[in-house]
Amino acid sequence: MSSAEQETNGAMGRPLTAQSKALDAGASMVQNFAPVKSICAHLNAFHVYADDPSRCVEANHYCTHLNEDVRQCIIYDAPGSNARLIGVEYMISPALYNTLDASERKLWHSHVYEVKSGMLIMPSPSGMPNPAWEVAETKEMEEVIGLYGKTYHFWQVDRGDKLPLGEPALMVSLTQDGQGGDALPKMWKERDEKYGVSTEVKKEKRAGIEEPNVHAGE
Repeated sequence: MSSAEQETNGAMGRPLTAQSKALDAGASMVQNFAPVKSICAHLNAFHVYADDPSRCVEANHYCTHLNEDVRQCIIYDAPGSNARLIGVEYMISPALYNTLDASERKLWHSHVYEVKSGMLIMPSPSGMPNPAWEVAETKEMEEVIGLYGKTYHFWQVDRGDKLPLGEPALMVSLTQDGQGGDALPKMWKERDEKYGVSTEVKKEKRAGIEEPNVHAGE
């Protein structure tokens, strides 16, 4: 079979050969992966397409702090080693957002609803006591709620694409209940079950997080 006729890990193409696996293993032992090793947080939420709010995608963000005002996140469709890299998100502080012109601001979204609704989570490590992790996660949410994000997805896995096809798609976050299309409630429920979390519990624990002033239309 040709490469175009095979599928591996959700992508068009052949499985890795023994030689490729050996080369990968050797390279991973001697090369420096500093940018990737600086990842300090795994965040999970759902993104919707800016040009079609009825379509939503689960997004696993692996984020680093470039500085106190800028974060950069690689987005995968799943948390496993064979996950597909589907996009990127940059997060900036309100101070930096305020320097942007009106046309640029339209490309950025707030995280207020994601945080306050309990949608945005920081999956806990295996073996970590839940009460302790909830405290750490809530502290993280207190920081993220004020940030603005700019997100593009390159691989539209929700429509079954086996390669990253077409132009990058601008993505946004939800801002209120009822958005995200008919598929979202089921996806959200399955996400909670997968990570063993309760959106309602998180919503209650975040009730005391102060909501920042969000620019109109963002």
